[in-house]
Amino acid sequence: MDTFIREDFLLQSEFAKKLYHNYAKDLPIIDYHNHLSPKDIAENRSFENIAQVWLAGDHYKWRAMRALGINERYITGDATDAEKFQKWAGAVPYTVRNPLYHWTHLELQRYFGIGELLTADNAIEIYEQTNELLAQKSHATVGLLQLQHVEVLCTTDDPIDSLQYHKSIADQGLSPQVRPTFRPDKAFAVENASSYNSYIDALSEASGIEINNHTDLLTALENRIDYFHEHGCRLSDHGLEQLYYFENEKYDIDQLFESVRNSEELADVHV
Repeated sequence: MDTFIREDFLLQSEFAKKLYHNYAKDLPIIDYHNHLSPKDIAENRSFENIAQVWLAGDHYKWRAMRALGINERYITGDATDAEKFQKWAGAVPYTVRNPLYHWTHLELQRYFGIGELLTADNAIEIYEQTNELLAQKSHATVGLLQLQHVEVLCTTDDPIDSLQYHKSIADQGLSPQVRPTFRPDKAFAVENASSYNSYIDALSEASGIEINNHTDLLTALENRIDYFHEHGCRLSDHGLEQLYYFENEKYDIDQLFESVRNSEELADVHV
């Protein structure tokens, strides 16, 4: 009986199979967007169990578990790693037709040689089997990346980040090559003045620029862009939950910035 992840998984024509097997299959991976931890890579972290790899920071899995009504204790709470994995395994069959279903089984096969479909019934067996492999050096952080021939990956980093772990990775000459990505979301997250001001203070310290107005803010960000560029950054990634637009004749951006810096919450602005 065929496993879910077959050799020709997702290849629906002979031409697709030819392109993949003859040309693409053995090419290195250039991953320009991910949320991997540069600290884990620099320190070549070994994971105690698969729950730490899969569930510790995967908000996609968290979202699916919450949608199924699973108690938060088993998602980000104080349940054991084994209990959290058991709950995730029970959720997996309900993610059919969602990429989570594909990713779960693709990773089980590619990294652990497991072709079974993950369910609550075989969760403990698969948990123990994967944990045995994760204890081996080949399945520490760097080894996992090398198993899939990752050549370059770009992490997601805040402008105030010192990039110390990127420096460490470069100094060690580790493979894959790890580059930072500039993500300045917090520099414009003015909805909560208190947390925003704390962030601007941190940005000021990181850049060495006193931020008193909007122009100073842009100058500080330019300073950090230069710093990131010096450490291999070539990409930016900005998540905009909402976009403020101001007509110059009606709004003074420096006055608005000053009001937030004076701890006044930014009111909704409609143009």
